[in-house]
Amino acid sequence: MPARAGAKRPRAAAKAARPPDPALRGRAAAILARLAKAYPDWGPTLEFSSPLELLVATILAAQAQDERINQVTHGLFQKYRTAADYAAAPPGELERDIKATGFYNQKAKALRAMARGLLDGHGGEVPSEMDALTKLHGVGRKTASIVLGAAFGIPSVAVDRHVARVAGRLRLSRATDPDRIEEDLRGVYPKKDWVRATWCLVLHGRRICRPTPLCPECPVIALCPYPKKTKPPRATQRPSRPRAGRGR
Repeated sequence: MPARAGAKRPRAAAKAARPPDPALRGRAAAILARLAKAYPDWGPTLEFSSPLELLVATILAAQAQDERINQVTHGLFQKYRTAADYAAAPPGELERDIKATGFYNQKAKALRAMARGLLDGHGGEVPSEMDALTKLHGVGRKTASIVLGAAFGIPSVAVDRHVARVAGRLRLSRATDPDRIEEDLRGVYPKKDWVRATWCLVLHGRRICRPTPLCPECPVIALCPYPKKTKPPRATQRPSRPRAGRGR
């Protein structure tokens, strides 16, 4: 019987994901070992003392440097201690308090809506489940993964622009969609390494594997198949001194 116009076609059964190639897993493990040695300070660079503080800081960190966010939240967290404090912030006041983070009107709106979601659905507490977190206003998988991993110690992979860039160049993933990149990284690394892998890739992307990479300084260059590696600058040649003429 022909399907009715507009009727949804039945979804094809999802193909079972093939396990990553053992050689890829081995190379991924070697990459992580070298990155962890190169960046012994791996871990969240936003300062926080509670899941709520990390959630707020991560929302504020959009299109801003973590150093600037830490400067702002140093005073912000003393003034706003609960979800109710953010939800009840008078118009204009929260905006002024976070102005230095940029895009402060949108961020203040997101913080108020997120806080109301916590109050309405979770008694003002930050949930420790991915689905619950991503239902909050302004919270996507990246933000939720950061909170789960850093605030709750739950294995998770967060994909920001740095992780996406580094994972692609190292061929740990050939995807461009963040969700697919996350899925690939969860496949090549065991669960116990998800958080460490996230932050090592983040720091590597910030410090070395930038949009224009510093390949000569890269600790994993021998394991990197990226075809457009940069080269060290050529040493400038000193002008040759003219020979002293013989006296007449």
